[in-house]
Amino acid sequence: MFESSEVAIIIAVFVVAVLYSSVGHGGASGYLGVMAFLAVSPNVTRPTALVLNLFVASIAFIQFYRAKHFDWRVFTPFAAASIPLAFIGGMIQLPTTIYKIILGTVLILAAIRLAINLKSESEPRAPKIWICLIIGAILGFVSGLVGVGGGIFLTPLLLLFNWTETKKAAGISALFILVNSVSGLLGNYAQVLLLPPNVWIWIAAAIVGGIIGSTLGSFRFNSLTLRRVLAFGLIIAGAKLIFT
Repeated sequence: MFESSEVAIIIAVFVVAVLYSSVGHGGASGYLGVMAFLAVSPNVTRPTALVLNLFVASIAFIQFYRAKHFDWRVFTPFAAASIPLAFIGGMIQLPTTIYKIILGTVLILAAIRLAINLKSESEPRAPKIWICLIIGAILGFVSGLVGVGGGIFLTPLLLLFNWTETKKAAGISALFILVNSVSGLLGNYAQVLLLPPNVWIWIAAAIVGGIIGSTLGSFRFNSLTLRRVLAFGLIIAGAKLIFT
């Protein structure tokens, strides 16, 4: 039998996976928010979130790619800079107090992203390579350091600067999250041994949620209202990490 807290986290992982994958994200900030509520150790939260990211981002990428929502020309320079920096970020072990403040800030920023319905209406313009490399490096480092994939920040940049259209931004971000999660885990491989004993059940919930969310999101699903509810929860989790 599972304890009530275990059941709660399984349900929460499923819901997070559905909502995040519907916009091409792996859900790491959501999983981190859930674990923050339950006061899970930072040594466990970072690798766990990245492992869940691997499965959900993979599913999201496949679904968006199959629906022809992807652009290698935009993706490649961002990923080229982010992958090595995600590895370096994963190697860094911050003091718990500092990690909680940084993670709390990331969760609040992620909440803002989820609450805003960004769209690209005009004809996209390809970004300059040097801009992609700088942004990719920054997002990659933060991804490995905190335990997210970086897509929650890449997507709004792609749309705000009109570098691609909405659905392609989701597909690009999904693969961006996947490669950064792999790189961050490699840099942080020792902590993979600290994964919760029942993590396989969390993975199963994330896979099912990822399939449902990415299938709906790649075709017709508009999850803005539900994402705003999740955003509210992330703000609370972020504030809890920063101020307690």
